[in-house]
Amino acid sequence: MRSLQQLFGPLQRGAVVLLVSLVAAAAHAAAPGIGGPSFDLVAKDGYTSQPDGASIYTWGYGCNSTPASFVPATVANATCPTGQMQLPGPTLVVNQGETVVVTLKNSLPAAAGNTSILFPGFAVTSTGGAPGVLTQEATTGGSVTYTFVANTPGTHSYYSGTQGDLQVEMGLYGVLIVLPAHVSTGGISPLNGAVPPSYDSTYRPRLVAARLPDTCFAQGGGKLPNGDPDYRLAAAAYDHPEACYDREYLFQLSEMDIRIHSEAQAQVQAQSQQAIPCAAPTGCLQVDTEPYHPAYFLVNGRSMPDDMDPNYTSQYPLQPYNGNPHMHPGELVLLRIVGQGRMQHPLHEHANHVRVLARDGNLLLTSNGNLAGPLLFTTSSTPGQTIDAIFQYTAKGLNWDVYGHIADAAAAGSGPEGNGGAPCLPDGNGYYTSASGAPLTAPNYFEWCADHKKPLEARPFGSVGQGGPVTLPDPNIVVNGAWYSGSPYLGPDANARSVGSTPIPPFGTVANSPSAEAGFAFMWHSHNEREITTNNIFPGGMMMMMLVDPWVYRINESN
Repeated sequence: MRSLQQLFGPLQRGAVVLLVSLVAAAAHAAAPGIGGPSFDLVAKDGYTSQPDGASIYTWGYGCNSTPASFVPATVANATCPTGQMQLPGPTLVVNQGETVVVTLKNSLPAAAGNTSILFPGFAVTSTGGAPGVLTQEATTGGSVTYTFVANTPGTHSYYSGTQGDLQVEMGLYGVLIVLPAHVSTGGISPLNGAVPPSYDSTYRPRLVAARLPDTCFAQGGGKLPNGDPDYRLAAAAYDHPEACYDREYLFQLSEMDIRIHSEAQAQVQAQSQQAIPCAAPTGCLQVDTEPYHPAYFLVNGRSMPDDMDPNYTSQYPLQPYNGNPHMHPGELVLLRIVGQGRMQHPLHEHANHVRVLARDGNLLLTSNGNLAGPLLFTTSSTPGQTIDAIFQYTAKGLNWDVYGHIADAAAAGSGPEGNGGAPCLPDGNGYYTSASGAPLTAPNYFEWCADHKKPLEARPFGSVGQGGPVTLPDPNIVVNGAWYSGSPYLGPDANARSVGSTPIPPFGTVANSPSAEAGFAFMWHSHNEREITTNNIFPGGMMMMMLVDPWVYRINESN
């Protein structure tokens, strides 16, 4: 069985970057949404918030009635308040082949005129409403219904087809996720109610036959094979033996020009005070959308650090989705990246390259059916385009033991990662996996065995290494944070051994106890410097932290 390196070529780049968390509590992202195939949506105005304290007049799609279901079911506290907008619009999740019915009610101010939704890539029929330039439109106070067959799996965008330069800018956009009807790896969609095959008897032989990475697994019961909760929407992104994944995250990238929003707000308020209300289908707003100078840059409707707070948190009632990926070494992470604004945004994922699976739901394949998507240093989101891609962190090639194993068996630690107590037997690809006898609960699962017991420090505070390639600075003077353990090693036991008896914050404090989350933090951000600011103040904008957690830490993407 091959890891992502064997499937796609060498990926690991650069040394591990240990960064500071800027928030006190960890929160995870997943790709939460509402289940279909029927959706009752509303277009409405409201106010969204920014980290600089600004409250911005916004338009957005929301739920006109309570959704029938939220997905994945393992994400708690999911909500879509009826009659309110949200930014971005609700993530719609359906199965391939289903007939999707979306009803849209126009509750925007009369001055905004008609509105609509486009579903690019699908053959849509419309009923009700009034004819528009691109599709049927919902008139003020009226509704329109769109129907189409979800015949193309993958990630797709949806957005207003009416006065797009204004309405999309104001926030009328969202994502449609189509889960594959058939998954070659044996996975079952959680929306169709089928009983999945067992992991050992049915899935494992298919995994071996397909030469898939060892971390891929079937879906069922809401649990992973090692007992962790399963937060995936499906077992694979597409009906292809190499499109399986272990975790998934959604990143909708957009921007806001505050001048446009302020002008729309002022004119809406002025129109509402007139004796004769606006009745024109095109509305009565005269907002200049050029020149365009956005000051706010958003990931899933939020700017950093707000995008690292939990999904569905009460602080942002109209901005329910966060952007905060967490993973274990070796896990295959599906990235759903969507350009939702007017500009191209270069999202840079530190710690590895990204292998593109598909664009706009079109799987990139060679003539003989192998994956052909490129490895990208930066995934640039073209407006309206979606990218499905796989990311993997393995620590391969760092030339030091990220688990802090030491060569002297007499100095063993007290936990299962203690020196000599956590072996690393390489599989055919050089990793410690079930293929080489590792239990799925091993604290150093997917360790790169060539670096096992290689010290990092020449003169460590603890008893981890001797004669290593570098000498780390005194941990008492190194920046730290709620996510960083205070140690360059993964795992609570490794952290304890790396610092010895020296009391080094934050490890062992309330913010970061030995049993709490404490791993490697990598910045994921826009490679356009202005886009990592909020109204020209750094840090902010399109920035988030990706956490690599030890396998002994159970990642909880629920709220």
